[in-house]
Amino acid sequence: MKQVTLTEGRYLRAGEAFHFARRTLEPGPVRVLHDHDYFELFWIADGRVNHTINQAEITLEAGDGAMIRPRDLHGFSPIGAEPCRLVNVMFRAETATHLLARYDASFANRFFWTQAALPVGFQLDPTRRGLLDRWADDLEAGPRSLVRIEGFLLSLLTQLIPPTADPRSEIPPWLTAAIEAARRPEVFRMGAQGLIAAAGRSHEHVCRSLRTLLDTTPSALVNQMRMEHAARLLRGTDLSASEIAEACGLENMSHFHALFRRQFDMTPRRYRVTHQRDPVQPDDGLLAVRGANFN
Repeated sequence: MKQVTLTEGRYLRAGEAFHFARRTLEPGPVRVLHDHDYFELFWIADGRVNHTINQAEITLEAGDGAMIRPRDLHGFSPIGAEPCRLVNVMFRAETATHLLARYDASFANRFFWTQAALPVGFQLDPTRRGLLDRWADDLEAGPRSLVRIEGFLLSLLTQLIPPTADPRSEIPPWLTAAIEAARRPEVFRMGAQGLIAAAGRSHEHVCRSLRTLLDTTPSALVNQMRMEHAARLLRGTDLSASEIAEACGLENMSHFHALFRRQFDMTPRRYRVTHQRDPVQPDDGLLAVRGANFN
């Protein structure tokens, strides 16, 4: 496959500290892989895409994103017949160097500065995604100044994606790959065992690594991914609570409701009322019919 290296001079004019773009990716296979001499942040606005990155392939959906380093070789292939829309922010390497030097205690071996084989990925819940979208609108509308890109990045890294790992530790590639695999429904439906199987390590090893590096457990991590999937279904479909619980691999409805309330601080029904909007055909009737399933 063809590989190219992109340079900041291709996108940045003199005096500009960053470039902002909203891109639509048409369906089709990856034709060219690229790396670059700048840093890049992107997240998926709509659709699904296979992200080929450093010889791995990761499926991303709306709200998923990644922090790409200059050495990362990657490309995109939308899934299905519909195009995929993503938001892209690229900035100069000297900005990343300055931020790391100034905030070394918080950023060393995290975010854009990880030494892991794969770059740091993230998944935003609807509330944080809405906040990021507003920040992105402001960033797009104003001048491409250094103070604005540094302010945006600091807000993103400290408010939306707080550090979770010990700065002295590196999440090993096998665990990163397992966590990415566990975002897929066919894996998280299996519960903690799906994550363990994807890791290819013993149960004790995976538990110890997650506890040390991310202060969590296999079950807690998988349940978080299940509830993020449930939230997507609540926003984008009219499936009932029992159908959504089944899609998440949960048979006990009380357990499903408890997990959802714990993660989003509201019931599934309230979440749907808050987040599902149809300007053509209002959902009042839908909620009246389905409401009994979401108490």
